[in-house]
Amino acid sequence: MKNREFMIRQCNDEDFGAICSIINDAAGAYRGIIPADRWKDPYMSMDDLRHEISEGVTFWGIEEDGELAGVMGIQNVKDATLIRHAYVRTANRNQGIGSELLTFLRTLTTSPILIGTWADAVWAIRFYEKHGFHLVSHDEKIRLLKKYWSIPERQIDTSVVLVENGKEAIINNVCKRN
Repeated sequence: MKNREFMIRQCNDEDFGAICSIINDAAGAYRGIIPADRWKDPYMSMDDLRHEISEGVTFWGIEEDGELAGVMGIQNVKDATLIRHAYVRTANRNQGIGSELLTFLRTLTTSPILIGTWADAVWAIRFYEKHGFHLVSHDEKIRLLKKYWSIPERQIDTSVVLVENGKEAIINNVCKRN
């Protein structure tokens, strides 16, 4: 993102169509990675996006040359913060947009941050690991997904959870209490 003009900003109602477009464009990378029984086209419908927002997901975006190039959601759930729906337009990938958004969103919370993604999305896992997150154990993944997300069992089976390095003890203690 060097020598380029961009702005990180909270998305608003006027961005709804752009958010949906970015998610569905970028989700194409997951075709064949997401299990066929969990894939749908479009990947996120407008109704699904409305539901996510009504459940407390706040989207932030990077605007470049007056257009959103990437979006990432943040959702406070109980005593943790979830990073949700992190997508960059296909045409804007590998330009640091996801890194900028993740770095910014991390400044918005003091709660432990959790990220869920598909187990076979190795590039996404590497991205988060590069930014100071690591995979939790299988048992911990199940506990965290059941506590913080509302997803079907099949999605639990095919997902992973990453936690910020250094925050494992906080997450482990919270899970044991509840």
